Amino acid sequence: MAAVRRPMRLRLAIAGLGTAGRALQRPIEMRDDVRLVAVADPLAEARTEVAGRFGARAYATLPELAADRDVDAVYVATPTDLHVDHVLALAAAGKHVLVEKPMAIGLEGADRMIEAAASAGVVLMVGQSHSYDVPYAAIRELLAGGTLGRVRMMHDISYTDWVYRPRRPEELDTGLGGGVTFRQGAHQFDVLRLIGGGMVRSVRAMTFDWDATRPVIGAHTAMLTFEDGAVATAIYNGYGAFLSAEICWDIGAFGNPLTSAAVGAARRAYRERGPGDESAAKRKRSVSHDEGLPPHQPFFGWLLVSCEGGDIRQSPHGLFVYTEAGREEITLPLRGTRDIMLAEFVDSIAGRRRPLHDGRWGLANLEVCVAAIESARTNRDVILTRQVPVPELVETH
Repeated sequence: MAAVRRPMRLRLAIAGLGTAGRALQRPIEMRDDVRLVAVADPLAEARTEVAGRFGARAYATLPELAADRDVDAVYVATPTDLHVDHVLALAAAGKHVLVEKPMAIGLEGADRMIEAAASAGVVLMVGQSHSYDVPYAAIRELLAGGTLGRVRMMHDISYTDWVYRPRRPEELDTGLGGGVTFRQGAHQFDVLRLIGGGMVRSVRAMTFDWDATRPVIGAHTAMLTFEDGAVATAIYNGYGAFLSAEICWDIGAFGNPLTSAAVGAARRAYRERGPGDESAAKRKRSVSHDEGLPPHQPFFGWLLVSCEGGDIRQSPHGLFVYTEAGREEITLPLRGTRDIMLAEFVDSIAGRRRPLHDGRWGLANLEVCVAAIESARTNRDVILTRQVPVPELVETH
């Protein structure tokens, strides 16, 4: 009898075991073609725990991980200011790389990452972004069908408690890629570019920093004008009074319940913690995010897309589409954002599809973030030059 041939398994490693690094663990466990073989983190407790769970090798530094010849690919979830050096080291070692958003602090660093991956012949992808969420991808597919005509306006509004959650020092330093425009605007701009076709022409924005005890960009309002004349507004307020989940059926960014009882909770907890070390609270929050599928579709704020032939917004179970025929609800399957991200990465390495979220796409999102901050500083429109269109055919869910 012929032996059963087992499918090849991607030997994956995770660098950085904070919230993002931990959240990829369940998607890895759900796949037969991926195996977590190594982790790297400066915190011994974190790397020992995760390595023990998976039977993986544990390293204290990324150079040690890069030297591991039995690693095919690495998910880089380290601080943003380290991304360039880490991706260059991994590309030089022949590893495929999936790097957290934003991919870098500046465009020059992002260019170096893209060039290094191309020279080494490895895949470079940028995630995790909410543009992987099933509803946003479904909106793009619906628009591609042409029945609603062109997108003319989009409005994305998100109010959260981002500023007062436990943070590492670099998350509160704009110069190191911190603040809501880099860290949350990266999600908003990615979603808006996906739905709007990718080609943003200009950005006009204002950013805000109105709590002296937490000095960082905590809110922004940005207007994106696309090459075809469509316009999008992105509003983000991370100061934790009103939460936009209140107008999204009490559903949060990952599809879990987020009720009005949470209003002000992060601000109160921050005042009680005081200005001391937040690392323990940050680690506790990271562990709590290592969960399974939520009961609802994710709501990264409230989004309304206006087209020539109607409007689209999310529902708890999918999408509401408004036309002259009335309101229709489209029910969508529940699927984890990071499940989709990992599938795109694995398929890209295997050559089964072209990734949407490649280095050039990630750089285009970063360009919008940088332009929004520059526009707020100069009080002027910023013209973009590094944008790329959405590929015609991209498998999204």
